[in-house]
Amino acid sequence: MEKAQEMEVVFLTEMLARSGLGAASESFGGGIGEEQFGSFLRAEQAKLMVERGGIGLAETLFRAMGGDVNAL
Repeated sequence: MEKAQEMEVVFLTEMLARSGLGAASESFGGGIGEEQFGSFLRAEQAKLMVERGGIGLAETLFRAMGGDVNAL
């Protein structure tokens, strides 16, 4: 289940990035540093989302790998 949750974190991180969440607003001067720290923020937000139940992707992946969600 842990690996399935890690996959959900990666998926959500990418979805948050594509949605523009945390995009550099140029309010702090922009640049590569601001972009890099924005990615850390998105990754941490995705991790928290998964810890609070996520979108159900981890459970689906876990079942697809032969796991029993009820056994957790």
